[in-house]
Amino acid sequence: MSDDKKEVNVEPVSVEDAVTEQVAPEVDAMEAKYAELNDKYLRLAAELENTRRRAALDAESRARNRAMSVAEKILPVMDAVDAALKLAPNDEGIQTMARALESAFEQIGITRIKSLGEVLNPMHHNAIQVVECPDKKSNIIIDEMQPGYLFGDTILRTAMVVVAK
Repeated sequence: MSDDKKEVNVEPVSVEDAVTEQVAPEVDAMEAKYAELNDKYLRLAAELENTRRRAALDAESRARNRAMSVAEKILPVMDAVDAALKLAPNDEGIQTMARALESAFEQIGITRIKSLGEVLNPMHHNAIQVVECPDKKSNIIIDEMQPGYLFGDTILRTAMVVVAK
């Protein structure tokens, strides 16, 4: 037998390097899974927030529509009170009722459209008659047949007016 020794080059490998090589693919897989789950979470959270926002807007819209519907039903009552005031301007009961209705309208956001002396605005006024009036400028409202009302910035009813020619 011969004592020929072959020299083998073996690089020393640390335990940490060996563990890192075995664990690295698992860590990469876990990081990918974490990124995927985090993305799903963020998308679901955004979708939930959008759903909440839509539900709140829908509820607000339904409440506004109900309030407008009730207001439209009350307008004829206000018209009747206005007519009664024109017939009996000194009647204390009618004046009290008119003030109460105006106060209620103000509290819920219903305002009367200004007409007399204003320039005709087709968005707010419905001209039912045009009259020759030499002392007034053209398109100036000289009489209001029926008042118009706004609910916030939405028109409940346009005012029916007479306009100078």
